[in-house]
Amino acid sequence: MAVVVLLAGPGQGARAVAPAAPTTPRSFAGRAFDTCDAPSLAVMRAWRASPYGAVGVYFGGRGRGCRAQPQLTPGWVASVHALGWRLLPLFVGSQAPCVLAEAKRKYAIGRTPWTQGTSEAGEAVRAARALGIDAASPLYLDMEAYRSDDADCAATTLRFVRAWNREVRRLGYLPGFYSSADTGVRHMERERRAGTADLPAVMWFARWRGLPSLDVEAALAATAWQPHARIHQYAGNVSESYGGRRLRIDRSAVDAPVARIRP
Repeated sequence: MAVVVLLAGPGQGARAVAPAAPTTPRSFAGRAFDTCDAPSLAVMRAWRASPYGAVGVYFGGRGRGCRAQPQLTPGWVASVHALGWRLLPLFVGSQAPCVLAEAKRKYAIGRTPWTQGTSEAGEAVRAARALGIDAASPLYLDMEAYRSDDADCAATTLRFVRAWNREVRRLGYLPGFYSSADTGVRHMERERRAGTADLPAVMWFARWRGLPSLDVEAALAATAWQPHARIHQYAGNVSESYGGRRLRIDRSAVDAPVARIRP
């Protein structure tokens, strides 16, 4: 019998979240893009002519920039997957207390980072399941650039991230981590070298140098998050058009797990 725990998200009552049945992650190697709002199905059909095979979708979290997401429904997820797209689910939850972006400071991690990380992990899994994103899928925690050399802030952020990762794993999903190479990613690499437990399973590092380089990154040891557990976001805020449909996107190179979608 599955063990059921009660989790309470910010402003929510407790909800039961049971661990999912274990299964195998599914990987993708190729190019991906992400954009703030999930594009319409018409755009996604047109963009099958693009060099991209995967798309990042901002599926939840209180720090998400585009919160309405009118296109992002279970039907959209199933239809886009049927078109051949692979999905990279991004969760923008609470942010480091020393986050650099002023707009994200109102989402700072509070005084109980472990409890908050656990709660938001449950929120992420509920949101993923509601969209038809199945067990063994990666859920990428988006932690925007922060002052990782601030010891108190780094400790708070690490407790939140570790708690989020532990609970996501317990619930049958794979915890990924997105951040800037020189801040959050460097911080996670420092902890990996120190032997810290409950670190992300997949690393999505942002370094906008214009060209993809999955295997060579100054912030990461050559063997860290290898094999098949890296994504490099190598360009951002660029415009591209395919099939007469223009989007402003960030570009990534991927060799990592992607979402499993329920049939």
